[in-house]
Amino acid sequence: MSGAAVREGNDRDAGVVDEICGYLTEQPPRSFFLFAGAGSGKTRTLVEVLRRLTGVVAHEAGGFLGRRLRLCGRSIRVVTFTKNAVAVIHGRLGNNDLVSVSTIHSFCWELIDGFNDDIREALVAVKTIQLEKERVKAEGKKRGVSAADRETFAEIEQEIDEIRATDKFIYHPDRNTYGPGAIQHRHVLDTTAWLLLNKPALRTILQDRHPIILIDESQDTMKGVLDALMVLAEPQGSGLTLGLLGDHRQRIYSDGHSDLPGLVPDGWAKPELQMNHRSQLRIVTLINQIWESEMLGRTQPPTGVKQHARTENTRGVVRLFIGNASLSAEEKRVREQWCATQMRDPAQTDAWTSGGYQLLALEHKLVAARGGFLGVYEAMDLIDPNAAAPVGSGENKGPSAVRLLLDELAQLEACVNHDGTVNESLATDVLRHSNSLDQMPVDAAERQARADEMLKAISAFAAACVDEGSTVANVIAPVLAANLFDVDSRLVEAFADTSEPPPPPVPRKNTETAQARMRRGWCALFAAPWVELGRYRRYLVGQSELATHQVVKGSEFDHVMVVMDDSQAGGFLISYDKLFGGKELSANDQTNVQDGKETTIDRSLRLLYVTCSRARESLALVLWSTQPGAAIAYIKDKSGWFASDEILAIP
Repeated sequence: MSGAAVREGNDRDAGVVDEICGYLTEQPPRSFFLFAGAGSGKTRTLVEVLRRLTGVVAHEAGGFLGRRLRLCGRSIRVVTFTKNAVAVIHGRLGNNDLVSVSTIHSFCWELIDGFNDDIREALVAVKTIQLEKERVKAEGKKRGVSAADRETFAEIEQEIDEIRATDKFIYHPDRNTYGPGAIQHRHVLDTTAWLLLNKPALRTILQDRHPIILIDESQDTMKGVLDALMVLAEPQGSGLTLGLLGDHRQRIYSDGHSDLPGLVPDGWAKPELQMNHRSQLRIVTLINQIWESEMLGRTQPPTGVKQHARTENTRGVVRLFIGNASLSAEEKRVREQWCATQMRDPAQTDAWTSGGYQLLALEHKLVAARGGFLGVYEAMDLIDPNAAAPVGSGENKGPSAVRLLLDELAQLEACVNHDGTVNESLATDVLRHSNSLDQMPVDAAERQARADEMLKAISAFAAACVDEGSTVANVIAPVLAANLFDVDSRLVEAFADTSEPPPPPVPRKNTETAQARMRRGWCALFAAPWVELGRYRRYLVGQSELATHQVVKGSEFDHVMVVMDDSQAGGFLISYDKLFGGKELSANDQTNVQDGKETTIDRSLRLLYVTCSRARESLALVLWSTQPGAAIAYIKDKSGWFASDEILAIP
């Protein structure tokens, strides 16, 4: 830590707040990258800096900066990764007109909203670049350009034509409903990055509004936007000062830079937070060992600050359980509960036997399998892969086409008693709030007939809800037949279509059209058990005891179980079995190592670091390996991460 007194114990980071305040108040201000590991108090540090820079806490240079900002009608911009984080910072900072806090998407849209001609130009430019990349990739294939490639070219060209014909753009992910003028999250970021680099007027607007921008979780901030802002912040005194806060060890999205510290310009300050205030010593030691390990297949540098636990956090329990990946999902679920019981005595808490722990998994598909809603999840993923799974950076509402199932029918089901009877008063409230009663006939007889029809449909819906054998189709049929709610036309059309689902595409050949994929999804959804939909809903809104590493980004829990099961990971980019020696590196892995590219080991190691660092008191790692014996031998001989009594075979 440059220029700071050396501190020990729990006060190692005591000078970082003043250090950062110094960078931002010197003339000209100095951009910085704050290395802040898991549980280091990054948000507290950020808020304390803001309090001093805006006069909430007495600080001579900060008070002067705050007065100058207010006089010029400017503010400090804080960009965070999630809406949750926005709320946390607002809650800790209080009402402060010199600080604007938002997510990266909101920040970008606020900057470009209304500049329709510029947005159009940027989107066309970005899509043209994408088209050129697709052509180069296709022409480089041994077999030449395929029919599927030409279809891809045509789709991008059609998108470009639609963009050129669009007069006004809005920020909304549901393009099917709002038309080609609705641009999604990624498009907003791509557009902003292009405009910042190509439109001087936008750069001037940004600097006039926010001469200081502080970006939290910068390792996961989209490369394009971050690169553009870093260009604007150079050289020192350019009119824009950038503060990046993050930890490249916790990067979980491919949009971010793989080695952000290595990209920070030489003239930037690089303060560090060395403490881990969250976890007990044993867990802090483990995550340090994970990151510092040198293993076959790793290309990312083990750079970063070694963390220190608080002096009073001398305890902590870690166990690694290894079982056979060939077991069924249900057998694995039972044995994972056995693993939890094995944690009770060493952790000295009943939380492990009473469900008081958080289960983290690598992928949404794995969580769906463990949570008993795999059928519904896979169907939703076919219908809309961009909205099927919860993410840490936005609202998790699910695919817009099935909103009836996730909103109105969830509310209506809450009015159904266990015996299938209905609380008609509550059900009427649901219909009223959804405007279903607005179109009731004026004629008394017709009105009574319509009311009887609606009550009959609700009774049939209730009976289907409590029948354990009901499918989604069984439950929604009476609702759609009676037109109880205003339903998305895509759902209505899909339900009315009685044709057989198209066959799945041939593996490794991307020949399936979007329409065929969606049709398979609808058929799978209607055939799925209704009970799965409730579990899926709870997972989507964060009420499940299961979660993925993406969803719990920034969260912490007393007791954590991490389930590592490549067989249900839903992808090939991660392999815990390779990481723990149960499987050999592939030829592609070895090629990536030779070329210095990011490997399966790099990604797996980073995500293991993220999930392990969520735990405060105790941590159970459950590995389902294709070769359990080989994995156990490898871990004992080579990893050095675990003591022999911390490694247990799952019976």
